[in-house]
Amino acid sequence: MSTATAGWGSGFLGMLIFSGSLPATRVAVADFSPLFLTSIRAVIAALLGALCLWALHQARPRRGDLVSLAIVALGVVVGFPLLTALALQHITAAHSVVFVGLLPLATALFGVMRGGERPQPAFWLFSVLGSLTVVGFALARSEGGDLTGDLLMLAAILACGLGYAEGAALSRRLGGWQVISWALVLAMPVMGVLALATLPAEWTMAGPAWMGLAYVSVFSMLIGFVFWYRGLALGGIAGVGQLQLLQPFFGLALAAAILGEPVAWSMIAVTLAVVLCVAGAKRFAARPAPR
Repeated sequence: MSTATAGWGSGFLGMLIFSGSLPATRVAVADFSPLFLTSIRAVIAALLGALCLWALHQARPRRGDLVSLAIVALGVVVGFPLLTALALQHITAAHSVVFVGLLPLATALFGVMRGGERPQPAFWLFSVLGSLTVVGFALARSEGGDLTGDLLMLAAILACGLGYAEGAALSRRLGGWQVISWALVLAMPVMGVLALATLPAEWTMAGPAWMGLAYVSVFSMLIGFVFWYRGLALGGIAGVGQLQLLQPFFGLALAAAILGEPVAWSMIAVTLAVVLCVAGAKRFAARPAPR
């Protein structure tokens, strides 16, 4: 298996795991505050990441890596989880798909700025077409948006795209799971204090909320990044990042199954169109820079 193919396969698995993040967050914020959910999921994932780093005797990152790790932590450990949790208090998980459809384009743009990639002009055509297809479909079938929720989701997408690109570039040297683990460890002191400060006055016994918390802590915050950062590092940030165009459709299917939110049959046709855009973007994406 070629390096690029392995990267796309790993990226696809990461995308599948991330597809459950918004529905799980939507369930969890029904009983936990956004600040507590954001902080406690980071603390849980950080403890697991620290255990892996210790058990596998991983060397500490270089001093020069701390800035990049801080950017990763601000983007995907703090920024995206907190902003989406706040947004999902105002909008539905289905409506949030409108903005998730812009994430591949944001990742590609930051991949150019932070990862040094230079995709061919045709790549941008397929990337924009794919993004417009997802956004158009989501707008046509979602409920009316809330301005506060929409602005929070837009900020979340920008933070996430930056965190993805920065982490992927660093993963080429440190490794994907090491990057997210060190970023979590770096953020743990602040997130631990925040978790203690926002402890619920009364603990809910609702099973769905705890299941949502478990999913976003273990899978969305740690395991998904193991596959995702490896995929971006091996297959290219801009190219593999286009797999996120498929994430909304998996997310919509989960939203229908878990939250009972309706999903139109037209999703199948739109998904096929998006698959073609992803294939076109893959054809013209830049190769990842050598390690």
